Amino acid sequence: MYDVCIIGAGIIGCSIARELSKYNLNICVLEKESDISVGTLGISKANSAIIHSGFDVEPGTLKSKFIVEGNYMFDKLSKELDFPFRRNGSLVLCFNTNKIPMLNLLKEQGDENSVPGLMILDKDQVLEMEPSLSHNVVAGLYAPTGSIVCPFEMTIAYAENAYTNGVQFKFNTEVLDIEKKPHYFVIKTEQYDIDTKIVINAAGLFSDILNNMVSNNKISIVTKKGDYCLFDKAAGKTVRSTIFQLPTELGKGVLVTPTINGNLIIGPNASDSNGEFALNNTFESIDEILLKAKTTLNNVPSSHVVSLFSGLRAHSTTDDFIIGESEDVKNFINAAAIGSSGLSSTPAIASYIEDLVVSKLNPKKNKNYNPIRKAFPKLKNLTDEQKQTLTKEDPAYAKIICKCENVTEGEILHSIHRPLGATTIEGILRRTGAGMGRCKSCYCNPKLVKILARELNVSEEEIINSDDILSLGTFSSN
Repeated sequence: MYDVCIIGAGIIGCSIARELSKYNLNICVLEKESDISVGTLGISKANSAIIHSGFDVEPGTLKSKFIVEGNYMFDKLSKELDFPFRRNGSLVLCFNTNKIPMLNLLKEQGDENSVPGLMILDKDQVLEMEPSLSHNVVAGLYAPTGSIVCPFEMTIAYAENAYTNGVQFKFNTEVLDIEKKPHYFVIKTEQYDIDTKIVINAAGLFSDILNNMVSNNKISIVTKKGDYCLFDKAAGKTVRSTIFQLPTELGKGVLVTPTINGNLIIGPNASDSNGEFALNNTFESIDEILLKAKTTLNNVPSSHVVSLFSGLRAHSTTDDFIIGESEDVKNFINAAAIGSSGLSSTPAIASYIEDLVVSKLNPKKNKNYNPIRKAFPKLKNLTDEQKQTLTKEDPAYAKIICKCENVTEGEILHSIHRPLGATTIEGILRRTGAGMGRCKSCYCNPKLVKILARELNVSEEEIINSDDILSLGTFSSN
């Protein structure tokens, strides 16, 4: 019998697992895929990788509460879990003097949401801050708490820390049904049944299905698809801040932002997925993104596109998060309908659910809990002196496997042998960045297959046949 069973090993499920590992609780995380952060929902896998300040959400909603609270928590969290995080600030651009009142209203909304440091800048101030922007800009709203992060590394950091503090992870375990008993739940999977006192539904796109298995208060998840263009590091310094366009009657436009790893992202557009989970890109959608970006930038660096990807967003029909205990099913807790802004909200959502579970089970503190997780060293982030020291200590760090991203065999080996380590090529990609460069893994992929097969003591054919490397950055025309 588990005390808590969390369904979904995306960033929401893993963050909740980590917070609950502070206590003497028997916890497991169920994931239908083979690894952390593999699901189709864009929060963990395919999104803008930005931490919102909270000025663009309606006051009084769960979104406004958790985004603002979550943003504040990132400085401490990133130090404890050792994932890259930077407060690069964000700008909302206005291109029409008649629309400046809308910019002021956006600031007032942010002030009501307690977003700190918001400022209205004039044209000269905006262009001084970001010289690459279009000279058609007339004003901008600056939010200094806007930030960037790597969702992969953040999710993996949460999971590793939860695991080392005693949480069990069960992969390739799809939930088929949930049965409510008088004092516990029976979660039915293809392999076995799992008994648990509390269920936490963090299943992303499938969270409505799980809720509706046990509750008469039905919820419906609406999926939205967004396409992105990823540019190489030569374009990474085009902007320093995350750049938004002031919403118009034609929509929000697209954002332009640097990534934490030095690339540039432009996107997304937005389209109804109509219940389909296909993540392929089309020529039309990419052309749409690049055209809209021309409103923001003087020059869009189109020749530097290295990857195209899509993500799906889980929204509720009320356009707000669904978080908390089901009204008619005691001890069934939803963390559902959390779209891409959920990345910003993650720490606050996890803390809220932690308090809810503690109030129900009243557990003792885990005396062995360690909040610190240390990432493995990455050669490209080190000084020359540090590189020399590391390669002497570990010769595998002297062997470059991915030339585009400067990833070494030492990093590959760490990614495989870490807690909850990589078992697929895509798993290595998420943990190291190998294969994310301009050659699209043409050079390093055969080497990665050999290393992974050797370290897992399986055949190379087994690695090739079971992997899903093309699920990131694929492109096809319809």
